[in-house]
Amino acid sequence: MTKRALIAVTGGIAAYKAADVVSQLQKTGVEVNVIMTKNACEFVTPLTFEALTGKKVYTDTFDYSSDATIKHIVLAQEANVFVVVPATANVIAKMAHGIADDMVTSTFLAATCPVVVCPAMHANMYANASTQANLKTLEDRGMTIVGPGEGRLASGEVARGTLSPVDEIVSAVLKVLE
Repeated sequence: MTKRALIAVTGGIAAYKAADVVSQLQKTGVEVNVIMTKNACEFVTPLTFEALTGKKVYTDTFDYSSDATIKHIVLAQEANVFVVVPATANVIAKMAHGIADDMVTSTFLAATCPVVVCPAMHANMYANASTQANLKTLEDRGMTIVGPGEGRLASGEVARGTLSPVDEIVSAVLKVLE
């Protein structure tokens, strides 16, 4: 049986690393679909992921497909794992509080499969009490949190907040799929 991962890319500088996550998962035989927030498209284009997967990337909940399906429902139902990489503080907060105002968060709420969340943001944003409480909420709900790592941030500082290494993310996803 083919394992299916739904990769949700959000609007952080680490969005470009999601392409490597997609590529590495596909090398292991996982079938990958990608959805993106509009902010993610400011960092990397859907075309990148369409070239990697050979599948349409959805960025808009109201972007209806030619087969007349409701994509945020269908993609959620087909997924064996939902992976948010990178997971910004904004999307983490929306996930924790059930806000569904874009393709990623609407699909997340429709998903019944395991969820892997890969935080990446500035260290101060990560350390903020709100972000920590939101991550704890997601963890308490059974979601797997991978990272963040420590390293050079977009600000030039070296601190906790970088996206975890791709191999760690891929390993966590494969473990969830076992």
